[in-house]
Amino acid sequence: MPRWPAVHQEMEAAGVLVTGIGLENDTAATTLRARAGERVLTDGPFAETKVLLFSFMMIDVEDLDAAVEWAAKMPCVEYASVEIRPLSVGSQ
Repeated sequence: MPRWPAVHQEMEAAGVLVTGIGLENDTAATTLRARAGERVLTDGPFAETKVLLFSFMMIDVEDLDAAVEWAAKMPCVEYASVEIRPLSVGSQ
């Protein structure tokens, strides 16, 4: 955990960090489904899984190679994984 602030500050200094925020534990999740016009709320995450989303960071870089370079600086890459996804802007 102590290495995260340094990565965050480096991203800010480089001007690539758009936003980043930690998430509460998965036990704080509420899942919403809509079935036959009715809302169904369930406490907890959508599915039982060993993979939990800890936080997210949105960065603005020119391509996947640049995103991979920033992701490689994340401390969790050494004990977990970093998922990289582009935004689907305008495809709605």
